[in-house]
Amino acid sequence: MVLKERVEEHVVLLTLNRPEKYNALSREMVLALSKTLVELDEQDDVRCVILTGKGRAFAAGADIADMLERGIDSYLDPERLAAWDLISGFSKPLIAAVNGYALGGGCELMMLCDILVASEGAKIGQPEIKVGVLPGDGGTQRLPRIIGQSHAMKMVLTGDFITARDACQVGLVSDVVPSDELLEHSIGIARKIAQRPPLSVKAAKRMVRLARQLPLANGLTEERNAVTEIFETEDRREGMRAFLEKRTPTFRGK
Repeated sequence: MVLKERVEEHVVLLTLNRPEKYNALSREMVLALSKTLVELDEQDDVRCVILTGKGRAFAAGADIADMLERGIDSYLDPERLAAWDLISGFSKPLIAAVNGYALGGGCELMMLCDILVASEGAKIGQPEIKVGVLPGDGGTQRLPRIIGQSHAMKMVLTGDFITARDACQVGLVSDVVPSDELLEHSIGIARKIAQRPPLSVKAAKRMVRLARQLPLANGLTEERNAVTEIFETEDRREGMRAFLEKRTPTFRGK
């Protein structure tokens, strides 16, 4: 259900592989993705991960058939909810290469990623309202924090899709590229990140994410603490020495 491929020395590509269902996020798919990310989080040689979907979709929502059959139990399934938390807690940079439809749970999964790149033909939305419910895996909470209340309300209350260009305009995705350049472009970003000091990268990701959760004064305190910790690393010393010696640094994640 989740294909794993090493595309660079320190970069892994994960592909949601359920194209006949537009990569709908079944319970099994979410659990498989969380398990894979937990494994990658523990591998020191993996410094950046790209997530995409096979076929015409990144991920086209939840498994509606399962929800209709099992009712609220399909949503409140403890293992499923725990898997979402594990995905959210992935400590390394996670790039979403949004290759087509990113709808419902697919949009919510996309928003768990750190850098979002979309193909020109991508369609993004939270259409849950059209089937009688509302976004339940973070859509009502993360979307307004990213794009603002008015844009989020329009998407959530109408269920309408937006284009990749619209998503870029409101700050939901950072880059829009032709479909045949999506993976190459995403790998290029991942390659740059993988060349940076891994401990500093993880700390920086954690700090940027905290910015949405903490008041500014608290966030600045956390930032100062993170910088203090990083100053004790070998990579910090290597980076500064290399700068002064006018050479390329070699970072080892120590």
